[in-house]
Amino acid sequence: MSRMGDVLAGFHAAWEFDSDSVLIRFERGIRTPKLFHALGERRIPHEAIAGVTLTPGKRGTTVLHAVPREGADPLMEAAAGQLKEGSDPYRLVLPAERETLAEYYADELRAALPGNGQGPAERHLVAPPEAPLQFKAYDGKASFDGKSVAFRWFWTGASSAKWKAGDQSFPLSDLSGVEWRSPEVFEGHLRLLRRESPIDRPAQADQDPAAVVFGLGYGPVHESLPFAASVLAAVRACGPAPALIPAAAPAVRRDPADIADRIRHLGELHQAGLLTDDEFTTKKAELLAEL
Repeated sequence: MSRMGDVLAGFHAAWEFDSDSVLIRFERGIRTPKLFHALGERRIPHEAIAGVTLTPGKRGTTVLHAVPREGADPLMEAAAGQLKEGSDPYRLVLPAERETLAEYYADELRAALPGNGQGPAERHLVAPPEAPLQFKAYDGKASFDGKSVAFRWFWTGASSAKWKAGDQSFPLSDLSGVEWRSPEVFEGHLRLLRRESPIDRPAQADQDPAAVVFGLGYGPVHESLPFAASVLAAVRACGPAPALIPAAAPAVRRDPADIADRIRHLGELHQAGLLTDDEFTTKKAELLAEL
């Protein structure tokens, strides 16, 4: 491996190479993705890296990518492939003229990895974002103190089903995992997966008291993803969940008021240019069909 402490600086981040890990320090510039601001820095053990690639980037850049090992990083496990390239913390973008230097470090890092053909990690090897954490979703406030997750509903956004269920609190011992869907797509949400999932659990996140839904300006990636990763890591630390056979959720007719609220939110996304005319029309028809 290169000399301990060697640093390779790129756009938005700098990688420091140590004998057993790579320390990634993210910049706090105006153009730096907000997720990088939230992460600050991350130490990635060599055993958490499955491989290293160096490829041409956009607009005269080259990209050094440390491919994370499956199951090694709670952040990437929670993201489940939904992060945009520009927000991937394992990509270091450099000017094209530094390709030769990047290639040297790529070769050195490959040589330092434990071995080829590593399978999924049996446990998380990268430290998760630390609790306490909280963020505002479209229909409520989510908070995590390291021992339990709490949802407090907003009267302006929560469905009638959530109001009837009341504010929720979930001890880690009751959870088996999390489901995060990026707020950068329609119907993004964070759903807590319970060890003993209710048979009548609603299929829609906006009807499920164990989920909060995102919206325009609510539950942004840099807040909701670190939250999901922290919860996921804490759940895994409690021990493996028993094998469950998922029960099919029965068809439930949704409250007309909730449908109207979702259509209004859909219109906001359309006006903001996040949905095309066809996407807006199709999704609106789907929501109306649920009445």
